[in-house]
Amino acid sequence: MARYLAATPLALLAALVPTPASAATVVVDTTAELTSAIASATAGTVIQVRGGTYYPTATLQSTANGTSSSRIQLQAYGSETVKIDGSNLPAGDWIFKLTADYWTTSNITFQNSPDSAVVCTSCTGTLWSNIKTINGGDSGFTLTGDGTSDNTVRNLDSYGNYDAVNHGENADGIAIKFGSGTNNLVTGARLYNNSDDGLDLWSWSSPVTVEHTWSFGNGQNRWSDTAFAGDGNGYKLGGDGESVAHVINNSAAWGDAGNGFTENSNTGAIVINRTTAYANGNWGYYFATGSAKLGKNLAVSNSSGTATRSSSVTSSGNNWDTGISTPSFLSTDATTAYNARGSDGSLPATTFLTTGSSSIGATMN
Repeated sequence: MARYLAATPLALLAALVPTPASAATVVVDTTAELTSAIASATAGTVIQVRGGTYYPTATLQSTANGTSSSRIQLQAYGSETVKIDGSNLPAGDWIFKLTADYWTTSNITFQNSPDSAVVCTSCTGTLWSNIKTINGGDSGFTLTGDGTSDNTVRNLDSYGNYDAVNHGENADGIAIKFGSGTNNLVTGARLYNNSDDGLDLWSWSSPVTVEHTWSFGNGQNRWSDTAFAGDGNGYKLGGDGESVAHVINNSAAWGDAGNGFTENSNTGAIVINRTTAYANGNWGYYFATGSAKLGKNLAVSNSSGTATRSSSVTSSGNNWDTGISTPSFLSTDATTAYNARGSDGSLPATTFLTTGSSSIGATMN
């Protein structure tokens, strides 16, 4: 004989059905809470950090992944100013290390790190927006490792980084080094007054795109180091035997100790389009061995000259090409380039190195 269950009240049925856990929003205002929140984050977690300066005693780190539709977010609370300071970390430590996917980190300053400030290793889909990495003991911001893809670094300020132990030889503004991965983008960055290079793509085997970025004052010995060894290139676009077609659009380099833009032995078909190199210590553009494609670039007052190029380089519409004139700059006073960013994180408005030309040089925005 068939058996029938008695009718179950709807409220009881609803109670028996598991309900998906809602994403947690965690507001933190102590270093201990910040450390715990980062370590225990799961997909969808939003970590909001109250204003103030935080002094971790160990590297903040996570291996937890978000997803493309449920990201993990680490951000300042509202418009409050948040600084994470590495002064109390052991020698050689980083401030923040991710080996994870789909994180968004925004509106936070990472400062005074004993080594690199922020390192993202084999990350996918991360977004770094309106952050600062300053006065660290190695490169300010680093992407590294194989499988590092689809990451965006937007409106980064990275400056004052200096590795004393190596006499300034390694500390870059941003380093995308020792790895591979596609669709990585740097946009709207200011990379300045670092001991080595502004941007360094050493030993990176996949194309990186850089746009609307300023790199300046790198490689100058600001630390009275008698054995100073910083290279001081604005954009170091390769090295270690890699042949990669990186892309640099609408960006500028000025006042760097080395070259403004250099292949650094990368033989790939690097694309450099509508950029400006001004008053750098060596060449504006150094592409002596590769097959770069240089178009609509402007080089002025660089100590070694405008550009040096191999016979494999394609050069068109640059001010060193036949028939292309050099427009005048509206201003050569860089003061406004240091101004505060716009409320949306955009580069400060400036007439510095602008020409009004629609066909050559960076637009400086």
